[in-house]
Amino acid sequence: MKHTYNVTGMTCDGCRTSVEDKLNALPEVKNALVNLETSEATIEMSQHISTEKLQSALSDKYSISEKKERNVFKSSSEIQTEETSELKQLFPLFLIFGYIIIASVLLNNNSWDTNGFMLDFMGLFYIVFSFFKLLDLKGFPESFKMYDPIAKVVPIYGWIYPFIEVALGLMFLMRFEIPIALIITLIVLGITTIGVTKTLLDKKSIQCACLGTALKLPMTKATFVENSIMIVMAIVMLIK
Repeated sequence: MKHTYNVTGMTCDGCRTSVEDKLNALPEVKNALVNLETSEATIEMSQHISTEKLQSALSDKYSISEKKERNVFKSSSEIQTEETSELKQLFPLFLIFGYIIIASVLLNNNSWDTNGFMLDFMGLFYIVFSFFKLLDLKGFPESFKMYDPIAKVVPIYGWIYPFIEVALGLMFLMRFEIPIALIITLIVLGITTIGVTKTLLDKKSIQCACLGTALKLPMTKATFVENSIMIVMAIVMLIK
């Protein structure tokens, strides 16, 4: 059985992780997912747990209460509003992609080079995305391990991942050891994409860490698409 609860008192991703860990530690809880943006906790339990017991598992800083169920039949206007809201949340991602594409085109505009365009795109992609991750190096690993298979098992991987992106970005832009950079890209983004795909299939509501924690982005199909574009480019470059 699944129940949704409102959780107040959370102010950062560390708070979200703390609440989630405490709830998951309860023996009756199969899986607990906490969304910082909506201040909600979705708890799958083997048997019903009273709100008082859930509250006792948390520190006094947080307050948990059962969410009142709403009508599951949504109007077309409500669905359209949700889609518009999601697009607004993803606008920074689309904007960044637009800038990266324009910059890559301009760098290769005088004598067009498709290979050069793809290398510059991949290099700028890594540099820009690593920048946002490094803005909050403490918060990024916590969000990243929510869906990346390696970061879940080896927490330190989340700490060094932004620096891996910096190194790959410089390798592509400086045209240094391109085959090695392409292979690492396939491995790193391939593994992350597996985690993203599983999250999407499980319909879990978590924050995407692609732009760190500075920008609050939901995990959506756009995250899968951005990784897929890089993977396809890496494969094409390796074949060539």
